[in-house]
Amino acid sequence: MKFISSINKINIYIGETISWLTLFMVLVTVLVVVLRYGFSIGFIWMQESVRFMYAGVFLLCAGYTLQKDKHVRVDVLYLNMSERKRAIVDLLGSLFLLLPVCWVIFYYSWSYVINSWVQMEGSIEERGLHLVFIMKTFIWLFSFLVSLQSIATIINSFHIIKSSKKG
Repeated sequence: MKFISSINKINIYIGETISWLTLFMVLVTVLVVVLRYGFSIGFIWMQESVRFMYAGVFLLCAGYTLQKDKHVRVDVLYLNMSERKRAIVDLLGSLFLLLPVCWVIFYYSWSYVINSWVQMEGSIEERGLHLVFIMKTFIWLFSFLVSLQSIATIINSFHIIKSSKKG
């Protein structure tokens, strides 16, 4: 249970910290629009920063969202199940669907991210953000954080199933 708690704390900290980027995305987007349409001024780096923040929020907060059980799910059957049956669904879903998908994403993104780092890939725009290699690394962090939370879900589900047999 200490291991699960540690994983939860990691994803909660990252999720609550990174989620603040949504506020900055809105503020920067408003600033981009006001500058462009109000003053005919445009900064490519500012527009690209919104894309970086968007990638950060959705990729780095996925483990947090899983930990809070807020991912989109068809709850027609799941809601009416007992805690034990929900734990079985979570266990099987995490073990046979979620973990393999995370590992496939990591595996197939390996050369994509490595090549980006080797080239120190930047924006195709001259005045853009030259940190694309950092943004692509979010793919690995997504896989890692969701895999960790999936492992915590598997352990917790196994614990629920085991304790419900006793009771």
